[in-house]
Amino acid sequence: MPAPWLLLLPLLIVIAGIVGYPFVQTIVLSFTNARLLTGFAASHWVGFENYQFALTDVEFLQALLRTLYFTGMSVGFEAILGVLVALLLNQEFRGRTLCRALLVLPWAVPTIVNALMWRLIYQPDFGGLNAALVQTGLMDAYRSWLGDGASAMNAIVFADVWKNYPLVALIVLAALQNAPKDLYEAARIDGANAWQRFRVVTWPVISAPLVIALVLRCIEALKVFDIVYVMTRGGPANATKTVSFFVYQESFGFNRVGSGASYALIVVLIATVFVAAYVRLLRRTEAGA
Repeated sequence: MPAPWLLLLPLLIVIAGIVGYPFVQTIVLSFTNARLLTGFAASHWVGFENYQFALTDVEFLQALLRTLYFTGMSVGFEAILGVLVALLLNQEFRGRTLCRALLVLPWAVPTIVNALMWRLIYQPDFGGLNAALVQTGLMDAYRSWLGDGASAMNAIVFADVWKNYPLVALIVLAALQNAPKDLYEAARIDGANAWQRFRVVTWPVISAPLVIALVLRCIEALKVFDIVYVMTRGGPANATKTVSFFVYQESFGFNRVGSGASYALIVVLIATVFVAAYVRLLRRTEAGA
């Protein structure tokens, strides 16, 4: 009978080739002044110089703050909207199955398609959002939502929330199926109102799956790139430039792949905090199961 690690060896070799080699290569590049056009052979070892510059680079720190803002706003609204929709779809009403099926549609839309769709909706001349707000009297004139630095990031957040809140809603809805019905009935008999029933009965059931879903969404939101690239390309005036877009420009726009690798690894270190939280939550959930 072969040892378990021998059976896993082919998989470990594939993972090491696909994930391990590029990651090690990125670490090596981050300590050099490599440029995209001259290649790795013409680069020189610069030690921690790239990291020292990155941690004092005002533009990178501003991009990092924008990314944290995007992550906090998008994941926060996804949590609120996801829980509310899950609670609604957990109720008995006619057409509930159809509504549950329709919930998956935004999440199934590819991110690029979602970004193009919302870019058309926000279009300043013939976009649907401007037409709806002006014709209902909520706004006096059309405006450029993505061309205004004060609204561009929030517009992207809204588009991201629309696409990803179904994931949170589905996870919470699945957790609600395990909620003990007799406890709800006992709470009603004791005179508990809706908020008290949610706090005492519902929240203990959905809290662990919800937190795991939010940690995963935080990891994804920290890496946001495609929706920003399609909707604004980091503009106007860098108002929506996130760290992933910053790394892309540094590596492929300015050809500085050495410093670009150092920026990318700093983002990886930040994401590692959420990964560690995710692993800890999984272990706690398994221990409590």
